Amino acid sequence: MQYNTMPQAPTRLSVKKSRRRRRFMLYLLLTFIVIIAAVLIDRQLSDMAKPRQLQIKTAQLHPIVRQQADELVRLAKKQGIRILITDGFRSAAEQDALYRKGRSDDGSIVTKAKGGQSYHNFGLAVDFALLKDDGSASWEMNADLNDNGKSDWQEVVAIAKSLHFEWGGDWDSFPDYPHLQMTFGYSIRELQRGADLSAMTLEDAE
Repeated sequence: MQYNTMPQAPTRLSVKKSRRRRRFMLYLLLTFIVIIAAVLIDRQLSDMAKPRQLQIKTAQLHPIVRQQADELVRLAKKQGIRILITDGFRSAAEQDALYRKGRSDDGSIVTKAKGGQSYHNFGLAVDFALLKDDGSASWEMNADLNDNGKSDWQEVVAIAKSLHFEWGGDWDSFPDYPHLQMTFGYSIRELQRGADLSAMTLEDAE
């Protein structure tokens, strides 16, 4: 004799366990989504803050220096080289903080100039870096990202010099390869004494 066996209905306990399991999985999924969203938002805010900080630094440059820095970016891009202006005006306090690196603070020495002793402090200098395809900055002087057999860095320097910038890499004492400046014929001491730069023209930078 054969007996037809009917599937047993799930017990109340198994139903509760199943619901708890689903709720737990949903909780894990929501937690994962929240964490990912928080990371993305934080990264986006950080990326937004950097250009904003740089805008403030470039806005405080001498108008001619800012104009020529913008032209440098444009002309370099025309040659297939993307660059990033990484620094512009620097306050005396910021300069002092850089000076402490490798001295009283950890790190390597990056400058010989204290606050008030750099052309950055008077809005007359910028620093630059190459901009890679992934959006990161590069200070590799032998890089050839536009594949023309030449150093991108030296190509940018040549453009900068044609725009009347002085290159820190030419200095015999403590060369500063990312550094570009326009002195308009003024020494740091003259600038410290309050030299008037308001009437300066591009011809004065030659």
